[in-house]
Amino acid sequence: MTTAKNTYDKIIGAMNVEGLSIPTACIKIYKAGEEIPQEVLDCEPTGLTLTSCQSARQASFGDNVLLTPDTIGCVAAAISFGLVDANKDQPMGDSLVYTDIMKEQSGLGGDFKPPSPKDFTDGVVYACAAANRPDLALFGENDTGRFQSVDAARNAMSDMMAIQPSDTQAVFFYSLDFDDIDITPDVVVMAARPVELTRIIQAYQFKTGRRVNASMGGLRVVNSDLIVRPYLTGEMNISTACLGARLIAKWDADRMGVGVPWAQFEEISDGMTASMGGFPFEAYPGAKGGVASVRA
Repeated sequence: MTTAKNTYDKIIGAMNVEGLSIPTACIKIYKAGEEIPQEVLDCEPTGLTLTSCQSARQASFGDNVLLTPDTIGCVAAAISFGLVDANKDQPMGDSLVYTDIMKEQSGLGGDFKPPSPKDFTDGVVYACAAANRPDLALFGENDTGRFQSVDAARNAMSDMMAIQPSDTQAVFFYSLDFDDIDITPDVVVMAARPVELTRIIQAYQFKTGRRVNASMGGLRVVNSDLIVRPYLTGEMNISTACLGARLIAKWDADRMGVGVPWAQFEEISDGMTASMGGFPFEAYPGAKGGVASVRA
């Protein structure tokens, strides 16, 4: 059993609800110059791109995904992870999951030019209506964009944490059951129901007494809010998930995202066990609702 799986099992076991499952993905960020094991390289998809929210969901199903500049399907996530320079003024590729939606609704066919990372950074993509760029819309001619103005979009982007300057070569999303080698994740992402999140926070606070601050927006949640922010700050974060997570990756309606740096994940595991007598999770209304075969 891997270290990550053993730590997760301790958390679930101490919640004392038989059959409980919280969909969980492990994330490892490989920086430039860092050796990537062959077992991880073998998990890079071929012939398609995937968004980070899709990859996290797939990892919670048991599928392992290595995202690189060639296989990531979301330009904004590539910026967050440091897989591309935020001010690169050329498109990352001709066919990415996110930009393919724009191409389809634009009606431009082969004349469609995908937006560059700089178009995202400058706020043009997220304020496509205000920028008079209907070709970058997602929902047709009545699409308002994600922000009312380019300034608002740019302001939101400035608060989305990112690994910049870009120096990341790959991001590995893997299942708790991935045991080809024992990798310690940088961040663990859980898709928890509110009642489960309650107990997770209680377990964390039991030993530390520290409050959990949630910083969230409506976009780039999985990559920026739940992975990069915990990775850079060393603090767990909580979010309600984002447009891509809900519409593209199909995260379940009753689940929120929890991104936890590895050191704090271990603290939660220890605190969950130590505080069982003070927080009877099994008695919480709805606690047993996560016993089915759930997918996040």
